Amino acid sequence: MKKVLIGSTILGLFSMCAHAQSSVTLYGLIDTGLVYSNNQLGHSNWQMISSATQNTVFGLKGDEDLGGGLHAIFKLEQAFVLNNGAQALPGDSFGSQALIGMQSDAYGTMMFGRQFDVVNDLVGPLSAGYNTWGGSIAAHPFDNDNLASNAVIFNNTVKYISPTYLGATLETMYAFSNEPGNFAVNRAYGFALSYTKGPVNLAAGYLQMNNPGTGLGAVTTNDGSANFIAQRQRIWSLGGNLTFGAATVGLLWSHTQIDNAAGVLSFGTGTYLGASDPSAGTLDGSLRLDNYEVNAKYSLTPALSVSGAYTYTHGSYNGSSPGWNTGMLQCDYAVSKRTDFYLEGVYQNVHGAPPNSVLSHAMLNTLSPSSTSTQVAVTAGMRHTF
Repeated sequence: MKKVLIGSTILGLFSMCAHAQSSVTLYGLIDTGLVYSNNQLGHSNWQMISSATQNTVFGLKGDEDLGGGLHAIFKLEQAFVLNNGAQALPGDSFGSQALIGMQSDAYGTMMFGRQFDVVNDLVGPLSAGYNTWGGSIAAHPFDNDNLASNAVIFNNTVKYISPTYLGATLETMYAFSNEPGNFAVNRAYGFALSYTKGPVNLAAGYLQMNNPGTGLGAVTTNDGSANFIAQRQRIWSLGGNLTFGAATVGLLWSHTQIDNAAGVLSFGTGTYLGASDPSAGTLDGSLRLDNYEVNAKYSLTPALSVSGAYTYTHGSYNGSSPGWNTGMLQCDYAVSKRTDFYLEGVYQNVHGAPPNSVLSHAMLNTLSPSSTSTQVAVTAGMRHTF
């Protein structure tokens, strides 16, 4: 009897220890490169640039096993500029992500805090602009659909992620304005659905932002993490890819409606163009953008890969029909599981935009705008993850 009691006690103690298991992980990604561009603000430029393809970040993430398939989780992540060590999002201690939540194996995950949106989570991975084999510099014009790796980050956000069932995963979110008397001003909400079955990946989503860039709500201009100042921004997106052997081929469409736009962020300078910068032209009215992307990646060897993408963006703005052609080619060589080198070229041309509009200037993401309708950039870079 005593042996039974002792055995039960030991088993109980082990069970308590198992339930109390927790982990905290330090992680990060560093991306830096030398970039040549033919035109930035009227001049060709050689520069060292941080985060040309992926956000340069470090962070802490934790998981505590509470037992019964329930976990407490958190993530604190800071984006920084490798060139000088400065914050990539000025004034934010953990500007990339700052969240806490509960994860249930049976019922899904609920997270609270500063987070990326659901469209970026599920549709983004189908776009070249989200991935290491294309990245931020290859984003759609102005990253108008939030699909690139350095997309808009939302404050005051509650997000739910369902368990994966028969290959399908659902995400939904609501980002509060937190402003007394202005519940609907600078808030955001959306949903997205993905499906994975063998070599097939599909995803679709919708995201709406009311008064983005206004005040201190869901999407703020204070740290440069917004991309438009407008009355409302709505995004629909749909994409898929197919993997066969060493190749992956994808198609993606997104539609963005921006009502009463007043300015657009130049990611290269962290400043707004348009109404706030008359020298860069104006942006005042409703803007509609349809992005049509085709992308492909092929692994020549386990270490060497080539990739490419082409996006045609058709716009509608104050009676005009601007159009953007954006093309990307990259070659990547991985010297280990955590370190790789890449050579990437990106081209953009815009036509049909009003000459007094900021839309008439080509502007590759992460670079300052061109003074003309064309911009070309070539990047030789290195990435390391830890």
